[in-house]
Amino acid sequence: MNLDLSGKTAVVCGSTQGIGKASAIELALLGANIILVARNEESLRSTIKELHAVAGQKHGYVVADFSLPYQLKETIERFLNGKNVHILINNTGGPPAGQAIDASPEEFIKAFSSHLICNQIMVQAVVPSMKEAGYGRIINIISTSVKVPLRGLGVSNTTRGAVANWAKTLSFELGAYGITVNNVLPGTTMTGRLDSIIRNKAEKTGKSYEEVKNEMIAEVPAGRISEPHEVAVAVAFLATPAAGYINGVNMPVDGGRTGSL
Repeated sequence: MNLDLSGKTAVVCGSTQGIGKASAIELALLGANIILVARNEESLRSTIKELHAVAGQKHGYVVADFSLPYQLKETIERFLNGKNVHILINNTGGPPAGQAIDASPEEFIKAFSSHLICNQIMVQAVVPSMKEAGYGRIINIISTSVKVPLRGLGVSNTTRGAVANWAKTLSFELGAYGITVNNVLPGTTMTGRLDSIIRNKAEKTGKSYEEVKNEMIAEVPAGRISEPHEVAVAVAFLATPAAGYINGVNMPVDGGRTGSL
């Protein structure tokens, strides 16, 4: 099984924490050159020191803010000018929790902008070099809400569903060029976002942090919350030559929690 990413360059968004950071680490372990994308330069500098480079890889980073899509477009196009990119990991922090009925139009617009629109900007920036190389892997880290909407995450459910259908459409359009487009759907994963969701729910319900956390664990057949690297290995596999015939799928990494096929 060919898992070698030597000579390949991966752009990883939201790469200074959680699943994004874990994905960058796994891709570097497989030999890829990594371009980190995030808005905090200090965190980017810190993260780049953690990336494996024994195979002689050259890693770099781009400071960009996904709340400013057209500034992102200008920044990323300027940085990638003349560079070959083979792998793109689209990963952006989820919208705040809350019911869809209570969300303002502005909340939906902001979420669509930072997820769907920014993903589109990133894809348009890298696809020309992928076509030229005859090799491309676009992997979107979304949510199991694509399969079954999650209660209390109205804006997120709506936005994630849009991204999933956008990605499926791209898989039709780009497959003939050796480019695959897939979605990884993390379940209950111990990230900063999950910690925030647990704390908010505990505050609203009057339950303790551990009570809310244990309720989440009870819904997972695996009997535990995953760590970011467990999602990242699925991301890394989809980026390899071995996954070349996997295209247009939603892959849950959730310990069996999602109640659908």
